[in-house]
Amino acid sequence: MRVSVESAGSPRWLSAGELHAWLPIGGLLLKLPAALDAQTLRDSGLSHFEYLVLASLSEAPERTRRMSELAALANGSLSRLSHVVKRLEKRGWIERKACPSDGRYTNAVLTADGWEKVVASAPGHVAAVRALILDALSPAEIEQFGEMARRILDRLDRLDPGDARTAFPG
Repeated sequence: MRVSVESAGSPRWLSAGELHAWLPIGGLLLKLPAALDAQTLRDSGLSHFEYLVLASLSEAPERTRRMSELAALANGSLSRLSHVVKRLEKRGWIERKACPSDGRYTNAVLTADGWEKVVASAPGHVAAVRALILDALSPAEIEQFGEMARRILDRLDRLDPGDARTAFPG
């Protein structure tokens, strides 16, 4: 939507070029998570978020991460992560243990069965990522896309979600 006259305090509307770029990005943000969830659920019985949690642990030293660090890596809240970890614990794929260096923290640890689940799930996930995203881009575009995503994620990480006035100035 565009408004031809902007006054103090009015929205900074998208230009035609910005709108042309934004609409497919918005579509991507809606369709891609659903497509990734469908693939991981169909092939592995995992939500995409559950897969990301297991995969993040599989790449950590000793297959262990603090819960707070794991939530940040999986781009989820600690509350959401806690619910997911509880489900994964029931399946025998993760254990929660007190952090040995600081008992105030809880670590998530990938079990041997969890490792096997990641190893079995990874090929299908990688194939989906290639088919849905990477194969549509050149190597240079993949690098650019990754850099753009990191910059946007950095901005999102700095937002104060409780204060929309500072997060989204008028």
